[in-house]
Formats: sequence, structure tokens, C-alpha cells
Amino acid sequence: MSKNISRIERLCEDMNLKLTDQRRVIAKILSDAADHPDADMVYQRAVQLDPRISISTVYRTVRLFDEAGFLDKHDFGDGRARYEQTGDEHHDHLIDIKSGKVIEFANAEIEELQRRVARELGYLLVDHRLELYATPLDDVKESN
Repeated sequence: MSKNISRIERLCEDMNLKLTDQRRVIAKILSDAADHPDADMVYQRAVQLDPRISISTVYRTVRLFDEAGFLDKHDFGDGRARYEQTGDEHHDHLIDIKSGKVIEFANAEIEELQRRVARELGYLLVDHRLELYATPLDDVKESN
């Protein structure tokens, strides 16, 4: 096994999913992404590494990885499905609605508050997703 194998490639191998060279490229791009790319962004990055990769191959592969549970799919309000590899550490997102920048964060107080709200309503919280949509404070100050 190669030292440079991506996390998604390793998960594919663990589940005996067939990994073509093109799927390996797409897996590496998604594993290495520091942002939350949509399929078109993955395609743009993939053709830089292998010009033979088609947009339909990217869409099929992203869907396969999503259905296998290797990716988290997000809709940050821009009409595009955005992806990140499923991680071990939970985090939430703050989306700058002006620039589209997505900032990942974790906050223990918010996590506890969500568990407490669920308990108070008679439930055990098993999962959640929090997305905050915001504009930079500097923009708000300038408009006043």
C-alpha cells in the first residue's frame, strides 16, 4: 500500500470498491480539499491531473463516495451541492454570504446547548448540522 494513499482511497479499499485511476484522482482531490468544492470544482482540479477525466465521471464518482458515506454533502445556500470528506471530528460551519467563504468551527458551549435542548424536549441528540450565515462586521459598520 502506498504511503500517499488518501483517506477516501483507503476507505474504498476497505469496502472493496473498485478504484480506477480516475477515481483515485478524484478521491485524492476530495481528501486534500481545504475548501468545500462542488462537482464542477472537483472536475476543474481533476482535469489538471488527468485531462481524460470527464465531468460525468466526476459526478458519478462523487455520488458513489457520498452514498458510501465517505463524503458529507452540504448546501450552503448557493444552489450547489458542496462536499467534504467525512471526518472524525465534528464541526459546524459559518458561511460568509458576501464572499461565499466557509469557515469551520467547533464550540463546546453550542454542543452542550443542543444536547440540553434535545433533552428538555424529551430526546437524545444523535446528530446535527449547524450552519451560520453571516456578513463581516466591517461591512455592517460601513453601512451605518
